Amino acid sequence: MTKELLEKFRSHSATVAVVGLGYVGLPLAEAFSFAGFTVVGFDIDDKKVDALNECRSYIRTIPAERIAAMVDTGHFRATSEFSGLADADAILVCVPTPLTQHREPDMTYVQATIDTIAGHLRPGQLIVLESTTYPGTSDELIRPSLERDGLEIGRNVFLGYSPEREDPGNIDYRTATIPKVVGGADPASFALAECLYQQVVSEVVGVSSLATAEAVKLTENIFRAVNIALVNELKVVYDRMGIDVWEVIEAAKSKPFGYMPFYPGPGLGGHCIPIDPFYLTWKAREFETSTRFIELAGEINTAMPGYVVDRLAETLDLRFAKPLNGARLLILGVAYKKNVDDIRESPALRIISLLERRGAVVDFFDPFVPEIPSTREYPELAGRRCIEWSAAAIGSYDATLICTDHDAVDYGELVAHSPLVVDTRNATAAFRDGKGTVLLS
Repeated sequence: MTKELLEKFRSHSATVAVVGLGYVGLPLAEAFSFAGFTVVGFDIDDKKVDALNECRSYIRTIPAERIAAMVDTGHFRATSEFSGLADADAILVCVPTPLTQHREPDMTYVQATIDTIAGHLRPGQLIVLESTTYPGTSDELIRPSLERDGLEIGRNVFLGYSPEREDPGNIDYRTATIPKVVGGADPASFALAECLYQQVVSEVVGVSSLATAEAVKLTENIFRAVNIALVNELKVVYDRMGIDVWEVIEAAKSKPFGYMPFYPGPGLGGHCIPIDPFYLTWKAREFETSTRFIELAGEINTAMPGYVVDRLAETLDLRFAKPLNGARLLILGVAYKKNVDDIRESPALRIISLLERRGAVVDFFDPFVPEIPSTREYPELAGRRCIEWSAAAIGSYDATLICTDHDAVDYGELVAHSPLVVDTRNATAAFRDGKGTVLLS
């Protein structure tokens, strides 16, 4: 059975199912379809399924032309009929792993997906989880579900883990050029997972176990979260000293060894860095081990939106003797990072909420987000629409707060017409003239 699957993978004659067609699953489906595999994308959202089959895109960084190219190959189709999972040789799971309201892992999507797969499972299939999760998930949660009807991992069904490494908006790296970490439940599962990914990515990095592979992704994102927290704390300290942290970073990164630049901001956003560290802190409690360093970093990063709001209030008061209550404010950028339309965990949403609680009247401009979609954390912001950009509109606000530094913004015009610009991203560095722009260092 293992030899038969290996041959299917090597010859690209296998059918690959991708469950979850979001920012991770869709690029993965694209990579396999362009490599000649038959790919079936599964999603519970019929709107996504219809869009893909009609060659329309719902992710800005994956244009419709690329969707059309996938469909035109004849190797890709999307469906919400999960009975088709039985026809797949490999099933790749790319579903969300958010946090609960108590900041604990929410495995609802993973468990529901694995239960669905188990209902259609047959001998001779490889299942690989790509969703970020805590070490032990595959062994403790997935394996029992797949083996409950008499199948046995490593004998007639196979289990792997390969953490996603997508970076939406990054034009330098795509799925096929990013090294892929792979772990298996047993030697046969590892060999199959390694072989499958070798067909579509430039490099496969094998590790000794499922738990090790799960730990790799957490380590990558915890590294970033801790270092961002460090530079955010330096930002607060240096600001009080009258030192520009951006100038400090630029000078420090001239050192060719022993230093890696990280940059401050208004808080953490996206589907990984604000969430993943808490998966490890939660799991560590099971082993009676504290994660004080990681938790402190989380506290610092979580506090940044409040710091930004306080600095804005302080600056309005000092510059114009104007309270936050009643001030008209423009938020520039509500996406979690530049040049994407993704608002997941965006600190801008938290900042808008905090400002409005203090009586400010808040609008936003974002060239990639015409309307704020519904979110679990901020349902009151759903339906808010982006303003039309104009010099007159910019000048009508008491201040503009830059939360996301999209390239498609005329920062020179912003500085020229806004009474006050509070910049958390150093986006206005080339246009500062000391006449109304404040840099949040």
